[in-house]
Amino acid sequence: MTTRQAATAARKEQIIRTAIALLAERGHQATTFEAICQVAGLSSKRLITYHFSSKDALFAAVADQVVADAESYMRPALDAATGARELLAAVIRANVAFIAGHSSQVRALQQILLNGGLGDWERHHIDSVSRLADLFGHGQRTGAFRPFDPQIMASALRASIDSVAPLLSAGLDPDRCADELVVLFDLSTRSA
Repeated sequence: MTTRQAATAARKEQIIRTAIALLAERGHQATTFEAICQVAGLSSKRLITYHFSSKDALFAAVADQVVADAESYMRPALDAATGARELLAAVIRANVAFIAGHSSQVRALQQILLNGGLGDWERHHIDSVSRLADLFGHGQRTGAFRPFDPQIMASALRASIDSVAPLLSAGLDPDRCADELVVLFDLSTRSA
């Protein structure tokens, strides 16, 4: 990568990170190109529009970044898990830990979703549910999980994980939350 390419990539990341911070702190409406310029110390909105043609394009990149950060954060725990039951517990614990430890990113994503950015998030959500359904299907084939519809169970798990953000913001202990979800889905999926 050339110096110019590295500088361009760094500027793009700076813009995305600034947008995340502004979304989390000030909300969707206040996260304007002007505000990003001011907070990031950019001299012109053209430095943003070079990378992002619109606010929607920027917010799609924010959603992509949050998902990439979450996947990177969770990867070591998922890679260390062996067997479907352990992987299920690792998925739950790693997701809850990410939500608890990355509240700005979670709030930024919530702001995008609450203000019509469902399209940005929908493909990530569908991919996540599909991966969870694959986990459940694999666990059924190996006898670790009882028979059930993997897609429905995956949707229920994704919804349960996604719903903990307000509880964690209100002070619920992340470990307690993760423990309860692990028990809930262990009992729900356990082979007889």
